[in-house]
Amino acid sequence: MQKDDRNVLTFAAMICITCSLLLSGAAALLEKKQAYNIELDRKINVLKAFGVDVVDEKGKKTLSDEEVDGYFQEYISEFVLDGKTGKIIPGRTTAELSKDDLKQKSLLPLYLWTEQGSVKKYAFPISGKGLWSTLYGYMALEDDLATIIGITFYKHGETPGLGGECEQPWFQNAFKGKRVWDKGKLLPFEVVKGGVANKYPSGNNYAVDGISGATITSQGIQTFIRSDLVLYNNYFQTIRGS
Repeated sequence: MQKDDRNVLTFAAMICITCSLLLSGAAALLEKKQAYNIELDRKINVLKAFGVDVVDEKGKKTLSDEEVDGYFQEYISEFVLDGKTGKIIPGRTTAELSKDDLKQKSLLPLYLWTEQGSVKKYAFPISGKGLWSTLYGYMALEDDLATIIGITFYKHGETPGLGGECEQPWFQNAFKGKRVWDKGKLLPFEVVKGGVANKYPSGNNYAVDGISGATITSQGIQTFIRSDLVLYNNYFQTIRGS
């Protein structure tokens, strides 16, 4: 091999090694940033379910990252429940739960909003199948453990303009003030095709209007809200009985 050929190969190898090191470093930095953004998004959606104004009408964030963290530090405690018993598992945190834990719902995240030493609100994740995808969100309840404060759907793959309307304020706002329990009994919460007014002319406090043209998505939301409420009922029953 001639000297010039060796020089070319050496130069090429140096370029490859340098590029590899740069790419590895960039990937490590981006991974940390991605993890931070995922965690921040989780906190924002929990706060939104709790009724905090975290975004404006256009969906633009109105709180700084520091303010979001401040709410969690001042008001919110995070726990993990055993999915079968509903009991709090000491020492476990929501941040350490794996995707499998969350998917199988064997471990249940729970968020408590506390003011002046008293729990005022409860929030928990909800998720299930729509038409094309799994929908993910959070629901928050008043301290009566029966009345919805808010709900948010933050991740899905439903059709824009149809099932994708689940992320719009008009749909999510309809849940506010609705009831999911009555005297400790789970109500048959409904997402009504054709609208609540048509099915219940005299009114209904545990139903919301479905999404026009998105029957399967609406039915999916109804189904997984009911099933997730059942999962958390073991814990809420201990609170009601105390």
